[in-house]
Amino acid sequence: MLQSLPVDPSQCALLIMDYQPLVLDLVSDGDKLVERANEAIGIVRRRSVTVGFVRVAFSDDDYAIVPATNRAFSSVAAGRQLHVSAAATAIHPDLAVRPGDIVVRKTRVSAFSTTNLDEQLTNLGVTTLILAGLTTSGVVLSTVRDAADRDYRLVLLSDCVSDPSQELHAVLMEQVFPGQADIITTAGLHSLLAEAA
Repeated sequence: MLQSLPVDPSQCALLIMDYQPLVLDLVSDGDKLVERANEAIGIVRRRSVTVGFVRVAFSDDDYAIVPATNRAFSSVAAGRQLHVSAAATAIHPDLAVRPGDIVVRKTRVSAFSTTNLDEQLTNLGVTTLILAGLTTSGVVLSTVRDAADRDYRLVLLSDCVSDPSQELHAVLMEQVFPGQADIITTAGLHSLLAEAA
């Protein structure tokens, strides 16, 4: 159920997080997720909502500063994986990215970590984030927690998130995220953004 707070499209941003070929290959419904993400992008663009894209990728300099204590990324750095120039780490080519969209590259899990995303959103007056991302237990979990601590209102698109573990996905969507985010489907964006009409 949505909170009663009004939703002003001019203060919203849709974030498409880690929709990269390498990550999409980890889930079973990658093609459908890209289709639904594009549907969400189309809906919010018609209401002049800011659209942002987040990807994870490493430059040669980034590899050098990942400490051995980082369980998630020390092996990535050691194996020189997720390189910034690799096609597998690019934003999926079928996504409707436009000039002027926010595009950030991160070297940790949260969309805010190692990026200037918060600064860009603040400068645009964004107070509500609509989130789509892969994976549920990765970027979505970390960004929901991080964004909530930064006092954003959060809306999570349930049909635009997925995880290799259906068990983890279900626990997060049903038991964890409802405490910090409104959870809707892409189709629900029409009514969400109509609240301020």
